[in-house]
Amino acid sequence: MSILGVEIRRSAALGAALITVLAGVGALYVAPARWSGGLMSLALVTREYLLLMWPLALAAGAWQGRREHRSNVAELFGTTARPPVQRMLPVLGAMALTLGSAYLLVTAAGVARIASSAGYLPLLGFTVVTGVGALSLIAAAWLGLGIGRLLPVPATAPALGVAGVLFVSFSMFLRPEWLAAALSPIHGTSQFHAYQTIDNRVSGALAIWLALLAVAGLVLFVADSWRTRTAALVPVLLGLAGAVAVVPRDPAVLDAPVDPVAREMVCTEDAPTVCVSRVNARVLDDLAPLARDGLVALAKLPDAPTAVHEDTSTYGRDGETPSRDDVVEVPVRIDKYGGLAHPDVVAVEVVRGLGVPVDIECRQHHEAVDRAAAYWLLGREPRSDVGLIPGMIQEDFELNAEALALWNGLREVSAEEALARVTAVRDAKRACEDTSELLSRSSR
Repeated sequence: MSILGVEIRRSAALGAALITVLAGVGALYVAPARWSGGLMSLALVTREYLLLMWPLALAAGAWQGRREHRSNVAELFGTTARPPVQRMLPVLGAMALTLGSAYLLVTAAGVARIASSAGYLPLLGFTVVTGVGALSLIAAAWLGLGIGRLLPVPATAPALGVAGVLFVSFSMFLRPEWLAAALSPIHGTSQFHAYQTIDNRVSGALAIWLALLAVAGLVLFVADSWRTRTAALVPVLLGLAGAVAVVPRDPAVLDAPVDPVAREMVCTEDAPTVCVSRVNARVLDDLAPLARDGLVALAKLPDAPTAVHEDTSTYGRDGETPSRDDVVEVPVRIDKYGGLAHPDVVAVEVVRGLGVPVDIECRQHHEAVDRAAAYWLLGREPRSDVGLIPGMIQEDFELNAEALALWNGLREVSAEEALARVTAVRDAKRACEDTSELLSRSSR
């Protein structure tokens, strides 16, 4: 342990770990809203930032690997009776311990922020995804050590850093997709929905590849002859074969798979019922009164919905739950602190579709008509979605001007006539019929 401590203090291990922590934590806190949704979101985003940390570990290993050549002590060490493996184990241990710990510290920095707000705790999945991330840095460092000792020139470390960026970036686009899942440290980390996870079989395949890649780096680092260095190809090939044999081929497992427990509904005990997914259960108390305001407005229509559920669709990545006429589905957004984002939008989104489930194949209704009808039910003047709903574009102001004109038309007729027109719009939406003229003409 004393030798290991000396190596940690005197080698590049501690500096490499510090740079890795700074890069990882800095990247996390530049956009905390990306991972404030919970532990699995944090684990995925941290793994995604291996795009930064993996090349750093690879370059650090290469820099450390040329130490004997840089110090001109290779021949001196070669004359000692001590086996090369025994001499180099402390260096390997120092790099593994510090860089593995660096990855865990980056993750811990994220956990500290969301510990009080994370309601759903998928501890097994979180531990596996995080563990594979730490293993990937160890593999990169050991591979860098081996290549650095094989090519002990100053250009090796920066060249490997660039190569590491290219490998991590392009490996996730390998085809077929199962090959990318088996080889890329960041495959499956781009988030498409709040219930996303990484299948443990995919993590297992990647762990096999990374572990044997680390073994290949170890062999290169301790080898004293070209024959032994050539043997480093054996663990690479074994790792590739093992990962390919283990990784699943099912696209549903590879392409943003859903954690069914995270998507389970958690509902209020009192009526009207408001439900959110388990992963977002912490915002249910804040969401419920706002959603119920929308239901009160919808109740002006005959046969209006009586419940609000979070929209848990994942856009074709798995089987979707069937829509119900008595339920309004709305998106639930989480802010960078883990709370409910954009609360002013909730009631508007409950009313916006007039309680009609969205049919992708039915696009005959008019956006301005929907907005005018929804805001008339809410008793508010229509507002542009720009600045209200994230991602809206400036053209929405023109749409809102049209909705405002239709809304003013509803105010000029009697409440009964206006309600009849809005009801006609709702019924036309259900029948997948054109709604563009229904607010501006009599519905009688």
